[in-house]
Amino acid sequence: MPVLAALALGWVGRGARPWLALLVPCLFVLTWVSPHGLAGEAAGASLSALSCVTLGVLLAAVTPRGWLKFGIIAMACADVWLVSTGQLQGPNSVLVAARPGGGLPQLQSEQFGSISMGYGDLFVAALLGGIYAARTAVQRLAAVVTLAVAGIFDLLFLVVQNLPATVPVALALVIVSVCCDRSRRGGATPPPAT
Repeated sequence: MPVLAALALGWVGRGARPWLALLVPCLFVLTWVSPHGLAGEAAGASLSALSCVTLGVLLAAVTPRGWLKFGIIAMACADVWLVSTGQLQGPNSVLVAARPGGGLPQLQSEQFGSISMGYGDLFVAALLGGIYAARTAVQRLAAVVTLAVAGIFDLLFLVVQNLPATVPVALALVIVSVCCDRSRRGGATPPPAT
């Protein structure tokens, strides 16, 4: 995971610079020495998210965009089913409990204060960014829409204990796709002949 995070900072991420990859060992050490402090949790979540950026960009580079969009929506549907039927909590708790040897930090799931997410949740969000990596404005729009939808979606925590974190990403994908497809169709229409 640290190698993938270094690739995101030094090569594949927007604004990547080779010297930024030197931040990864610092983040890793911070995660290692303070695994339950907010700084260590933030560093660990950053490493996981950055590794997902690399995977998302690379996968988007070799896979048709339509397939990726379908995959995000399918993952959200599967996530809803697994969470609502209680089938995700058991396997997820085993994954979260897994400990690497040598006292190395756990990076397979993210804990930040009372918030927890799985690596797959971060990957789906990074995949959305990878789909729009070549279109900066649309990628930024997708990030803002995802953040807004996630904020509204999180209000459901007032009535339920677990939520599928992939749903806001899928909803943002639908919203951004509709907006961008509509604007592309409007912009691609040739002017009438005079």
